[in-house]
Amino acid sequence: MTQPTAHYDHVLVGGGMTADAAATAIAEATPDATVLIVSPDVDPPYTRPALSKKLWTDPDYTQADNDLGTVEATGAELRLRTRVESIDRDARTADLSDGTTVGWGSLLLATGGTPTDLGLPEDDRVIAFRTAADYRRLRALSGEGRHVAVVGGSWIGTELAAALVQQGTRVSLVFPEDVLGAGVFPEELATSFARRFEEAGVELVGGHRVGGGTVDDEGVHLSLEPAGDDHDAGDEPLDADAVVLGLGITPAIELAEAAGLAVDDGIVVDATLRTDDPRVFAAGDVASYPDPILGRRRVEHVDNAKAQGATVGRIMAGSDERHEHTPYYYSKVFDLSYEAVGTLDASLETVVDRKGDDEAVAYYLDEGVVRGVLLWNVEGARDAARAVLADADRLTREDLPGRI
Repeated sequence: MTQPTAHYDHVLVGGGMTADAAATAIAEATPDATVLIVSPDVDPPYTRPALSKKLWTDPDYTQADNDLGTVEATGAELRLRTRVESIDRDARTADLSDGTTVGWGSLLLATGGTPTDLGLPEDDRVIAFRTAADYRRLRALSGEGRHVAVVGGSWIGTELAAALVQQGTRVSLVFPEDVLGAGVFPEELATSFARRFEEAGVELVGGHRVGGGTVDDEGVHLSLEPAGDDHDAGDEPLDADAVVLGLGITPAIELAEAAGLAVDDGIVVDATLRTDDPRVFAAGDVASYPDPILGRRRVEHVDNAKAQGATVGRIMAGSDERHEHTPYYYSKVFDLSYEAVGTLDASLETVVDRKGDDEAVAYYLDEGVVRGVLLWNVEGARDAARAVLADADRLTREDLPGRI
């Protein structure tokens, strides 16, 4: 057994917003505790949502503003460009990619995930968007009439398309649905959503997926194939100066799996965010946790990362609490801000309660039971949405209009 070169009360694996929140909570509860954050990133912890929103739309907001100041605020040691290669649960050690072995009293796996890359060629002009370094690279490839193809019609893809076009970039947005947002929003809201992009000058390339691509001195050349059953339509080329992929992540469970911890679309934890080893925790994008209202799930949004990070930090520091927060998620494109709690799936029955010309609450029902609530340009109603979901078994379709 390799002897550790140093020992820490807590080792946090991953350098994102979950680790920042955990380190902050530990420092507040036990200021003398020693904490090591091990991060493969090149940047210290930062606010991830700003990479596709505020850094593009607010000229007064800089990357320096986006730095969370984790080390200064918590006193934690931070090792960047470093990975945990393996963990020994019996010895309570971790082997790091810098050649050292560290001991730990408790361990947090906040490993996040790996962005989907579609197997396209490795090139500076092909970006599977995830990090601040990706933001900097995309920023350098945007503006001045350059053409960027954005692949993905969900949260990250639509945010990037909106951000890029507002910076003088020619944008083509590739997505599988016939109407942008049709897989998530009720028909009338999806139509309104797509219209915003068209009016801003985004070329909407609906009903297609990327089948492959090449890169040369002229740019990136994508081969698009029909997303539906019309295989006779043939591939279509899309040429651009760069391509950015906003297709979600695959949870980084390899370290946990190799250590013999339970995994299932994420690292499985209980209500205290513990794995099946009581000294090893998981939180954030990678954690499959029991939500008190919605049941077991894994959530890839900032509210979840921050809330679970804070809870797990307090628990690692000695709290006996349970994680009881049901997260919301949000997005902002052009003049539209929308938030949601629960499941958004346009294949479910929906009830749309209009609140104004461009304000609405949409309820998503599965066999008559509300499973998700969408707040469309409606602010200050997250708790009301959670309350609907908590009471879902007692509500009928007729009870919904006017409830929020």
